Amino acid sequence: MTSNNVIPEANYVDKQKVDMFIMSNQKYFPSDKIIFLKEKLYRMDESRFSMVSTVDFKEPTTMLIISLFLGSLGVDRFMLGETGAGVLKLLTGGCCGILTLIDWFSVQKKAKELNFKNIMTLI
Repeated sequence: MTSNNVIPEANYVDKQKVDMFIMSNQKYFPSDKIIFLKEKLYRMDESRFSMVSTVDFKEPTTMLIISLFLGSLGVDRFMLGETGAGVLKLLTGGCCGILTLIDWFSVQKKAKELNFKNIMTLI
């Protein structure tokens, strides 16, 4: 007896899981790269998808607050993994405030790019 039902591939992730992951974590990624990320997750193996949900993302709003209060000490750059720039800001007072001011406007984008890079290394 033949069935007209199509059997889904067992090794691919369920689309609802991917949609729920994207919906709950879209604030952590650049908006222009969410579609690309979604397509990559659809084609991902189920066992690897469980690893994706364990990735620790940097909160962009928290990074901005840290940059506002501790940016001249380089704490924001250290948290983003940019040790060299963090040491530079620490020793120069945020390059006399210029680099600190620039970071206030760019730290959220840098945090989102870092999150995207970290998740792409797993995919």
